[in-house]
Amino acid sequence: MSFLINLTPVKGEIVARKKIIQIHRNITIKSMKLSEIKSSLNGLSEITFRLPNGEAVPAHFHITEIGQINKRFIDCGGTVRNDKAISFQLWEDGDFDHRLGAQKLIDIIELSERVLELEDLEVEVEYQGDTIGKYSLEFHDSEFQLVAKMTDCLAKDKCGIPAEKPKVRLSMPSIQSSGACVPGGGCC
Repeated sequence: MSFLINLTPVKGEIVARKKIIQIHRNITIKSMKLSEIKSSLNGLSEITFRLPNGEAVPAHFHITEIGQINKRFIDCGGTVRNDKAISFQLWEDGDFDHRLGAQKLIDIIELSERVLELEDLEVEVEYQGDTIGKYSLEFHDSEFQLVAKMTDCLAKDKCGIPAEKPKVRLSMPSIQSSGACVPGGGCC
């Protein structure tokens, strides 16, 4: 599931962005596996990658790399973790006549599988914006959707971060019952 939310710069923009981040943290986004990408490519006449803001990656894009990333790391709670993913790097330049067809991409993927002995893992897409962004991948309406990836603490239980913030009722019955905050009461 992905959300496309168009934000207009207004006074509450920062609050709106925090809500989007909270939505992403509460949803586990699964990216497509390599086999699912190959299946989705079958029958496509052209390939479209759509950015989270709704814009399409220019049609003259290249896929400059396909590889397997093996990441071994320790989280802030001291747990050693291993993560593996397939990486696609999308790139575009002034080569406006270039078009990568679906069958050609299938051929590149199959060559990568044979030569690199790739596993059928989730695919992470890198694309150059202001910096290199990393995205999960979904397929809807004959287009590949780049879904923004978010950072998160993997050891919330060890860091003392509550799973959900406690809800606090913002009422002041003592002030209301004492009449201290009424027009002319001097509280405001």
